[in-house]
Amino acid sequence: MAVDRLLPTEEARDLLALARDIADKELAPRVEEHERAETYPEGLFATLGDAGLLGLPYGEEHGGGAQPYEVYLQVLEELAARWAAVAVAVSVHGLSCHPLAIFGTAQQRDTWLPRMLAGELVGGYSLSEPQSGSDAAALTCRAEKVPEGYRITGTKAWITHGGRADFYALFARTGEGSRGVSCFLAPGAAQGLSFGRPEEKMGLHAIPTVTANWDGAVLDADRLIGAEGQGLPIAFSALDSGRLGIAAVATGLAQSALDTAVDYAHERRTFGKKIIDHQGLGFLLADMAAAVDAARATYLDAARRRDAGRDYSRQASVAKLIATDAAMKVTTDAVQVLGGNGYTRDFPVERYMREAKIMQIFEGTNQIQRLVIARSLVRG
Repeated sequence: MAVDRLLPTEEARDLLALARDIADKELAPRVEEHERAETYPEGLFATLGDAGLLGLPYGEEHGGGAQPYEVYLQVLEELAARWAAVAVAVSVHGLSCHPLAIFGTAQQRDTWLPRMLAGELVGGYSLSEPQSGSDAAALTCRAEKVPEGYRITGTKAWITHGGRADFYALFARTGEGSRGVSCFLAPGAAQGLSFGRPEEKMGLHAIPTVTANWDGAVLDADRLIGAEGQGLPIAFSALDSGRLGIAAVATGLAQSALDTAVDYAHERRTFGKKIIDHQGLGFLLADMAAAVDAARATYLDAARRRDAGRDYSRQASVAKLIATDAAMKVTTDAVQVLGGNGYTRDFPVERYMREAKIMQIFEGTNQIQRLVIARSLVRG
């Protein structure tokens, strides 16, 4: 069902209608085929870029949509309601543009950002490593300064769009300790960069997640974003926005699970009446609807703080925690509503349930979100 949204402008309403139309025509008809076959949706990101949906929260001077984050996230939710894997990749692309857009020089932005925001160059975010996930300060991939620029050596892990992306926001060690990490805008075709085979994941099958191996690849000096040693503040700044992206994706996924369950409950009959008319099931659906509405409210609250220039780090963690836990519960309950049918691939809720699990893990596990929230309470 179409969500009744409160949008700030007529332009935003038109934009959301466009996103919904593209999602219905380009995403919904293809999702089952690609998710089951685990094949990449060739040409889809160019379509989204041509429609202006890949650069929505960035400035018009570089080809972005100059949209408030609360609008961008609702567009992302609409995409996720049709195809979660694609919506995650769109969110990661936006996350990957953040370092350049916020911390790059004017010349760097003029050189690369327009093509990134137009979707001509699709991005990946390369922070995690095999032994360094939530503890980003423990990363070991190194960037050694050489006359030509920086030589990159090491392994990065869990890269959404890895091997398919045209560029990566890459974080590597140029010194020691938490102040020894730097950020680079790395080309996807760099000589000395190779990728492992895609991870065999529980869900999100159409978009690859891979390990990257940097074997002495040299990046030009102008690929450094910000100052040496500024990498972790850049990474954490991007992750606050990225957590909101995942919260919106999780909400869209939960909304689809709820819609499927409600439709089924209207059609299925037991003991002479629709199953939605049985109080026990009606209450279950009511709890699912309340969870989806609460998830949406938390990410919109955080987004509006971001749009107003206020600190929103705690609210981003709250939104990510609430929305992804809600998605896990709502998708699980949707399977329950459909009963045995929900456990089959004849209905999408089994896929929704598999896809929801990763939402609680990436962009910082929900245990890490609780740690962030707790620390904010200690600081007062």
